[in-house]
This record gives sequence, structure tokens and C-alpha cells, in this order.
Amino acid sequence: MRISVVIATKDRAAYLERALRSLGAQIGAPSFEVVVVDNGSADGTREVVDRVAARATIPVRYAYEARSNRGRARNVGVRASQGYLLLFCDDDVQAPPGWIAAHEAAHTRGSLVVSGPILNIASYDERPRPGLANFSRAFFCTCNVSLPRYAFEAAGGFDEDFDLYGWEDTELGIRLHGRGFHRRFAWDAYIWHVKPPAENTLQVETRKAMEKARMAARFVHKQPTRRARLAAGAYGANVLRGKYFLPDALLAAYAGAASSSWIPAPLRALAKAQFLDGMYTRELVRALDD
Repeated sequence: MRISVVIATKDRAAYLERALRSLGAQIGAPSFEVVVVDNGSADGTREVVDRVAARATIPVRYAYEARSNRGRARNVGVRASQGYLLLFCDDDVQAPPGWIAAHEAAHTRGSLVVSGPILNIASYDERPRPGLANFSRAFFCTCNVSLPRYAFEAAGGFDEDFDLYGWEDTELGIRLHGRGFHRRFAWDAYIWHVKPPAENTLQVETRKAMEKARMAARFVHKQPTRRARLAAGAYGANVLRGKYFLPDALLAAYAGAASSSWIPAPLRALAKAQFLDGMYTRELVRALDD
């Protein structure tokens, strides 16, 4: 087995089924399997995997991890897999037909960690091609990244202390980089990331921002470097901003503007970004103080 695609999922059966179908339609790929780790779902996730596996021409495996923890779930998936290369993606993606082949091609040119563009789309009907705006300097993002199994094992896998949303992949990337592994950005290895606005509400995004802030504090504790603090926003000027320059009234104004139907869409998007950044920064300061 050349490649194992590892997907951690929870209560997103409809998204997962579409993702698995797109993986089953790959063209020009080497031998590969898909390992789905059900991270404590209460919906029909197991039934979806069983149904797809029964029809698939590739191995589709099911694993279960009850404890809600993305890093732990992916570690379980890696242990259940057999491939030489590990390829991570999310359950709400659509993989173009050449996605796996593009990752394989990048590795045959000598790279050790390969990432590709992540194109956020509002619906499954959208099929954009990547552009310059889709370039990312992120060393390791589990929505679209691959590496040899030995590199993953040498770095120790995902740190399971990251038990909320965010930073577990970034932290692993820092450990990989510290061990001398390098990274290549492969433009052909792009993937579509489905984010319907109706489901990604301000409430949902706020919860993620708060969890990510708490994990950011854990991240800089584990990686006490200037680079880590800059990445997490845990540097002097931003900490002062979180303590003294993000009052409730300002954040309430941003939230109101982000939710107002009579404000133009670009201004709503800007207000939403400012609100989420403010909530993240204030929670980060609290978590750092704790």
C-alpha cells in the first residue's frame, strides 16, 4: 500500500459521504486506502463508511475513537493504516480527480512534507482553480498535507493534549521542521473545502475562535519560541490590545454589523473578521494569564 488517506470525523455523515465519493473517483493514483476515524459520532457515520466500503474499488476502513480529540483520532487512524505515505484531509472536502496523484508526484521529487492549496467554497457546485491567493506558508495543515510514515513516527505523531479546536497540526509541523524535515507546496495538489455560509454562522465561528485561543496558549507553552508566539498572536503588542483595547462595546458593535442584513456584504465580512479576531485575542490573553 503506497498511500493511506486518514480522515477524522464527527457527526458529519453527509459531508463524509461526498468526500469519500470524491476519493473513490481518483485518476492516476498509486495504490491507496482510506481510513475513517469516527471520533464519537451520534449520526450515521458508521453506516456511511460501511455503505461506501461495500461499493468501493479501494479499501475503505473504519476506526472508532470515543474521546473527542482530533489529534488522538488521527493517531488512531495512522495506527490502523498501512501506507508508506500518510495523506490527511478533512471530512468536508471534495478532492479533484488528480489530488492523490499530485501528492504522490511531489513526493517522488524528493519532498518529505507536501501541502497544497485549500480552496474554500460555499457549495459543492463551485469548482474553482487555485490562484495566488491560495498559497500558504503553513508547514503542516491537516486539511491537505502528506508525509512519509517514518517522518510522522519520528516526530511522535499528534500531541493529544490539544483537546479543543486548533493548533495540533501546527505544533506537529514545528516538531517536524525541528527534526530537519522540509516542506514543498504543490500547486497541483489542491483540494476544495466546503464551507456553506448557512452552517458557518457567527455563533459557530465564535466557538471555534474561543477554543482556538485556548489551544494557542497551550501551543506557546509547549513551543516557547518567538516564532510560535508570533503565529499564535501571543506577542506584547497584541496581548496589550487584548487586555485594554477590545472593550465589550466595540466587539458588540462588530457583532451587530456582522449580523445586519442592510450592511453591504463586504463590510459585514470585515466586521465579522474583526469580531472573531477580537474574541480570539481576548480569550488568548485570559488563557495565557491562567
